[in-house]
Amino acid sequence: MRQRNKPWAKDKLASYPQYVIQTPDQWVGKWHEVFENKQPLHIEIGTGKGRFLSGMAKANPDINYIGIELQDSIIVTALDHIIEAELPNMKLMNVNANDLHLFFEKGEVDRIYLNFSDPWPKTRHAKRRLTYKTFLKIYEDILVDQGEIHFKTDNQGLFEYSLTSFSEYGLLLKYVSLDLHQSDFVGNIMTEYEEKFAKKGNRIYRCEVQYQ
Repeated sequence: MRQRNKPWAKDKLASYPQYVIQTPDQWVGKWHEVFENKQPLHIEIGTGKGRFLSGMAKANPDINYIGIELQDSIIVTALDHIIEAELPNMKLMNVNANDLHLFFEKGEVDRIYLNFSDPWPKTRHAKRRLTYKTFLKIYEDILVDQGEIHFKTDNQGLFEYSLTSFSEYGLLLKYVSLDLHQSDFVGNIMTEYEEKFAKKGNRIYRCEVQYQ
């Protein structure tokens, strides 16, 4: 979906260094210093406007969260969520997911969230999907042993592709729902896209997978 350009976004992001990490490569292995505690660290790749992650941060003050989003015109809305709620356990990074290994060391991240990622439906674009094997290797390099990925989408094709990709990589499928909103799953926090798609009657797919 095309997003309206916000030429002022970069300046606003730079104005809140307490929430938007300007030089994340300087904190490799030291994210506990950024948060000033040693709580578990969860990251969301493609955090969008931040509704999901800010909701998670409010609900779980004993966990630290970092939202990663490449488009500054989008992540600036996530910043507004943090400012409004004054969330000390949530930070943002305006960076590319391809570079995660530059910002975290092995075992520094406890869990990764992938919510409503771009499905890149054309076969020739498969390598761009955030559940493609090269991304799974990047995640493995920064997660703790037996770290988890939690994945949600409304795109059946992407979900089926991702389940195959996870299995072929050797991940353990711990939880799979083919209709999340009609399941008995407790504690679901919706993203902006999720609410929009659910209102249209779209089925929401969710899974949890674990490295072995």
